[in-house]
Amino acid sequence: MNLDSLEKLYVHELKDLYSAESQLLDALPKMAEAAHDDTLKQAFESHLQETREHRSRLEQIFKSLEFQPGGHKCAAMEGLIKEGSELLEQETEPQVLDAALIAAAQRVEHYEMAGYGSACAYAEKLGKYDHADILQKTLDEEGAADRKLSRIAHRAVNFKALTA
Repeated sequence: MNLDSLEKLYVHELKDLYSAESQLLDALPKMAEAAHDDTLKQAFESHLQETREHRSRLEQIFKSLEFQPGGHKCAAMEGLIKEGSELLEQETEPQVLDAALIAAAQRVEHYEMAGYGSACAYAEKLGKYDHADILQKTLDEEGAADRKLSRIAHRAVNFKALTA
C-alpha cells in the first residue's frame, strides 16, 4: 500500500495493531504458563481475555471501513515476542524469570500504547470519532495493564528476584 494519505496511514496502523494483537494471543498463554507468581500468572490470563476483545474491536473498525484486517505482519511485535521467548529458553531462577517476564510484557504494552495512541489521533483527525472512542478504550486498558504489571513488580516480584 502506498502511504500517500492519512487515511491509508490509519489503515496501515490498524493492520499493524491487528497483527500485534493476534501475535500476542499466541504468546500470552506461554507467558502465563511460565510465570511462577500466582498474581502475575492471573494478570497474564486476564490480559489474554482483554487482548481477544482488543482484536474484536479492531475487526469492528475494519468492518466499518470495508477493509480486511489481515495482510500485514507486525515485525516489532514479532521481535518483542521473540525476545521474550528467549527468556523462557534460558536457565533462570523462577523469581528472576518472573521479573524478566514483567519487563518483556511491559515492552509489549508500551508498544501497543504507542500504536493505539497514534491510531486514535489519526481517527480523530479523520473525523472518525466512533473509531477514536473505541481505540481510546483499548489504549486505556493497555495503560491499566502496564500499571498492573508495575504494581505486581514493585509489591512482590522484584523483591523475590532480589532475594533469589
